[in-house]
Amino acid sequence: MRLSNAGIGTMRINNLDEMYPVQDMLMQSGQLVQYGAGIMAYGHIPFLVKRKVESVIEGVLNEYGCIEVSLPTLQPDAIWKNSGRWDHYVGEGTMLTIESNKGTFCLAPTGEEAVVEFAKEKLKSYKHLPATFYQIGEKYRNEIRTRGYLLRGKSFTMMDAYSFNEGEEDLVQSYQNVRDAYLEIFRRLGLPVIPVVADNGAMGGKKSEEFMMISEIGEDTILYDEETKIGLNTEILEKEDYKEYLQKEYGITDISRLQEKRTIELGHIFQLGTRYSEMMKANYITKEGKTQNYYMGCYGIGVSRTVATIYENSAIQDENGKVVGISLPKEIAPYQVQIIPKIENEEKQKQANALYETLKNKGIGAILDDRENTSMGAKMKDCKVLGTPFMVVLGDKVENGFVEFENTKTGEKEVISEEELIERIK
Repeated sequence: MRLSNAGIGTMRINNLDEMYPVQDMLMQSGQLVQYGAGIMAYGHIPFLVKRKVESVIEGVLNEYGCIEVSLPTLQPDAIWKNSGRWDHYVGEGTMLTIESNKGTFCLAPTGEEAVVEFAKEKLKSYKHLPATFYQIGEKYRNEIRTRGYLLRGKSFTMMDAYSFNEGEEDLVQSYQNVRDAYLEIFRRLGLPVIPVVADNGAMGGKKSEEFMMISEIGEDTILYDEETKIGLNTEILEKEDYKEYLQKEYGITDISRLQEKRTIELGHIFQLGTRYSEMMKANYITKEGKTQNYYMGCYGIGVSRTVATIYENSAIQDENGKVVGISLPKEIAPYQVQIIPKIENEEKQKQANALYETLKNKGIGAILDDRENTSMGAKMKDCKVLGTPFMVVLGDKVENGFVEFENTKTGEKEVISEEELIERIK
């Protein structure tokens, strides 16, 4: 990408939000745009970061045998009335609804109803089971209290998956399969999550786990033992029978060593049983020729929230702990290198253009800062606002064929050859 074609001027950042400094930096630099409370647009680089996150999720789920589909986000009220959840969602104000001369519709806050209707047409026999469908797309919830820019909005990107099984034993296997996939997804994204016991809440079913990451920007509190790796959401303690519940469903008998941690929830998985299939009369034919309701599981990852977490974890801090920039993980960053030549020097411009084309031809994402009337110092600061992991400066200090190479996260600099630069990045 050439910055002269990207509509990016010099970026001035002031008085960052103390709780969400990196996302505030994205807002001030125009990389995120807010249209209203909880309604955000992604600029070019954050959008590509989101795509990278989605690509990791898709790749892992495909490896684990899940099937990607696309369900409508505009849904008729009939399917929600079939499940009995229409009045609940409309009554509490969560659901965004649309009245038209063709009927009443909603913008989907979740996908259980739609996927059950979908599965009824596909999974008519035990021979078609088990099956796990997933999708990545927008969801809509009329959140009264939006917070943290991408962390909680009215419109947000989500991965939601649903497993269909013959019985409870098969459901447990599908649940474990997706659980393993989640651990792999977050490992590849570089996010150290903790699976913790959670309350199923309005979703129903008997067992669920949240995938939490210890973080000061989170709004959840868990109890966690670092030695045994046992964790649970403190909401569980509000259940009257929580001791029996923990022992029966999770084998946890002692929580005395667990300590409070502030966390952010990135994923949630549920064993639903037959709740939705019974309500919506969704069934299959067994080996014995009988009609049986599906046993279901549902699974979600907040993609927007994951992107926000990656960005906040990518802050560059000065010696006083003040956030001064962003350095995205090289596995996630859409562009690995930002080339900054001295525009007044024609030879450096030629070298920068040649290097840019070489990197592109080798499949290495690169940004060429070819903006005129912008100082070298401003360009270096802007590199760290865009989040590029490595910066290459072509100034008077380096000879032709060599570059000044900087790791934007650590600030470490060295002069290396262009050949060595390419090998390092590859």
